Amino acid sequence: MLAFEYIKDDQALAALVAQYSQANLLVLDTEFVRTRTYYARLGLIQAYDGKTLALIDPLAVKDLSGFWALLTNPAITKLVHSCSEDLEVFARNGRCQPTPLFDSQIAAALAGLGHGLGYAKLVEMCLGEVLDKGESRTDWMKRPLTEAQLQYAANDVYFLYQLYPQLKEKLEQQGRLQWALEEGERMTEGRLQQADGDTAYLRVKNAFQLQPKQLAYLKVLAKWRLERALDRDLALGFVIKDHGLIALAKKQPQTMNELLKIVDLTEQEKRIHGKELLRVMQSADLQHLPEPLDVIALKPGYKQAFKDIKTALTEICEQQQVPSELLCSKRHIHEYLQYVWDGRIGDEPLVMQGWRGALAKEALANLSL
Repeated sequence: MLAFEYIKDDQALAALVAQYSQANLLVLDTEFVRTRTYYARLGLIQAYDGKTLALIDPLAVKDLSGFWALLTNPAITKLVHSCSEDLEVFARNGRCQPTPLFDSQIAAALAGLGHGLGYAKLVEMCLGEVLDKGESRTDWMKRPLTEAQLQYAANDVYFLYQLYPQLKEKLEQQGRLQWALEEGERMTEGRLQQADGDTAYLRVKNAFQLQPKQLAYLKVLAKWRLERALDRDLALGFVIKDHGLIALAKKQPQTMNELLKIVDLTEQEKRIHGKELLRVMQSADLQHLPEPLDVIALKPGYKQAFKDIKTALTEICEQQQVPSELLCSKRHIHEYLQYVWDGRIGDEPLVMQGWRGALAKEALANLSL
């Protein structure tokens, strides 16, 4: 049984923050619930500095500002595991991002232990401990939390603290510690920006299928859906699913009778949003149509160019023992190819930045694309 402090008032948190502010390393994790909501609902924060393991109750503590300030203290390395959702929670609840940031999942991949390792697997590999994941489906908003739930939450930071020296040593031996910190910095970029309604249509699945006029309708529909989702704290799909928006943009109904015939909309969506959807579609700007979405895979020469880049980057991954997912994923290749075909204008793609660029720039420059 792990010993921990359960922090449920401002005074206890202030004392904890004062202690943690003296630490060099702070392990962090969060527990949250997100089923139908746009934002994750924060249920618990776990933190450990090697001395005091704390479970902070954000439903009971009134002022978390001191804790959020810790996350931006440059003297304290923040240690997390597979933290993209935690970063979202920090951005939403604390309007901050942890820095400097060390993600143990990324570190393990860079150290050659394997890509995408889960926390329990990494703990078992490195420490020989088998963790009980039986409480992973807990409702973290429910109170009181059981002892089993609290122990589960405590495990998530306790063993991560024990992992850090091993991971750090492996990375230092390979000259890759800075790589891991660079990845941590990259992961926090743009997290504090507000969702942009005017570009929401670009993230609708299969939007590339649409012609400019159809995209004009999709643009206003996607913006309306995002605003509705934010206003009601609903996941986008619980307002209207992507394929429903695509169908509306394609069919462009002008009346309720026409809208009611669209099979890609549920009866509930038609009933609740039908009239508003028609009104929103009338606001589409048909005089200034969006540019067609550039589908790079449809361009002449794509297959050969993709293959050439993939081959060059895969060879580097094998030589350097870097997981291919970190250097030559489809997203990395598309981003680089788009950059080249656009005349190398604008920001360099990720594969040309930082440690990736140090490995790949020369090989990429030698390709004829």
